[in-house]
Amino acid sequence: MESPYKGKTGLRRLWNAFGYSLAGFRAAYKHEDAFRQEVLLAAILIPLALWLPASNLGKAMMIASVLLVIIIELLNSAVEAAVDRISLDDHDLAKRAKDIGSSAVLASLINVVVVWGLVLAPS
Repeated sequence: MESPYKGKTGLRRLWNAFGYSLAGFRAAYKHEDAFRQEVLLAAILIPLALWLPASNLGKAMMIASVLLVIIIELLNSAVEAAVDRISLDDHDLAKRAKDIGSSAVLASLINVVVVWGLVLAPS
């Protein structure tokens, strides 16, 4: 069964999508400890990136790397919620899906370290 909101177009669709996005942020913040930690990290690192002596491109890359962590964590949380909705039983494929999502978050965190290190390294 498809969503009854799929047929909406124009501004109504945009307004609905915006509302769903905000609900997703609220749900992630309420239910996901890792998301709250990464939001705190972003609240510290984004202003720091703007303050540090780097080129505008460097600052943009530093901020983008931090925002990528938030995006990946949201996707990982969505995968975990969907897997848990299907079954809370231990299953190899469920574990694999959750582990792969977790590794994507780890890779994005490593990306932050690498990008920040390269931007801030003395030339």
